[in-house]
Amino acid sequence: QVQLVESGGGLVQAGGSLRLSCVGSGLPFSRDAMGWFRQGPGKEREFVAAIKWSGGMRYYADSVKGRFAIFRDTVKNTVYLQMNTLKPEDTAVYYCAADRQVRVSIFRASEYDYWGQGTQVTVSS
Repeated sequence: QVQLVESGGGLVQAGGSLRLSCVGSGLPFSRDAMGWFRQGPGKEREFVAAIKWSGGMRYYADSVKGRFAIFRDTVKNTVYLQMNTLKPEDTAVYYCAADRQVRVSIFRASEYDYWGQGTQVTVSS
């Protein structure tokens, strides 16, 4: 059974930083890409960042470019989201997701096969 477990969320002041982690477990567990999505209060789930597991190519939403960085540790089966210069509008539940094979678009939530439970990030002004 594949499991994705996020950690690292919390409360931070605007301008601060947080690092989210997502550990994957379960066999077999092969994936083409892993991503981070978020869902703010009263909003739909939206793409934040993704990384191709082989090769490490990165993708970002325009709203987080230059502030967030996604990276992975293939040995630890972990993907990270480093979030800097946080803004109140970044407040959301952040979800980790894994895609066994990118078929249509790495930016779409429907692309992904496995999801974590989410971790709350709250940015105060």
